[in-house]
Amino acid sequence: MTVYFIGAGPGDPDLITVRGLKLIQACPVCLYAGSLVPEQIVEAAPDDAKVIDTAPMHLDEIIAEIELAHAAGQDVARVHSGDPSIYGATAEQMRRLDRLEIPYEVVPGVPAFAAAAAALKMELTIPEVAQTVIVTRTTMQSSAMPNNEDLETLGKSGATLAIHLSIRNLREIERKLTPLYGAECPVIVAYRVGWPDQSFIHGTLSDIASKVRKSKITRTALIFVGHALKPAADFRDSALYDAEHVHVLRPKKKA
Repeated sequence: MTVYFIGAGPGDPDLITVRGLKLIQACPVCLYAGSLVPEQIVEAAPDDAKVIDTAPMHLDEIIAEIELAHAAGQDVARVHSGDPSIYGATAEQMRRLDRLEIPYEVVPGVPAFAAAAAALKMELTIPEVAQTVIVTRTTMQSSAMPNNEDLETLGKSGATLAIHLSIRNLREIERKLTPLYGAECPVIVAYRVGWPDQSFIHGTLSDIASKVRKSKITRTALIFVGHALKPAADFRDSALYDAEHVHVLRPKKKA
């Protein structure tokens, strides 16, 4: 018996991995985060599978269901949105399973920031502008940010920021990042990425809060901040495909 922590991607059922889908199709027990995982994904479970939406459940209840499956020798598809490694609340589940000596594996999924960049047809790392992407969030009701992971510290890097779970903190984001990135730094708010009602709000640090307030978006949104979000025409080409750039797979041609 094995518990499979499966990343279902951000919303589009087509974005789940082949391995993740095959496991859902095979496991007799499927526990999924119904608030963020589309029902179309878990509809792939066997007709006689035990399928449970864990959105209204607390950790003890979820682990109890896994223990029942373990006692019966049944594999479990534990389906999370996005990728299990990012804000998935999987670490505490794995810790419990370690204590109970219940085996598990992790199947990666498409994270929301990658799906959003794809939908925007955008590269987040631009030569000589930004070569680092920081995935972070701000302090909300769930838990505080660790020391030295505040926006002022991270923003000093000038990296492209992918700020999760923080749409209600836009004014704070504006206040803390404007001195570092400038008031006209591009900001894109990605709402419900991968879902039929996905949308994108484009703005700057100076006006994004007012634009989002008019849209009435209050949850399920990702905030991009950074100069790499400017139109690609403003940047130089990468050296990767430069005709003069020589590397082991494209050695210098003999005269």
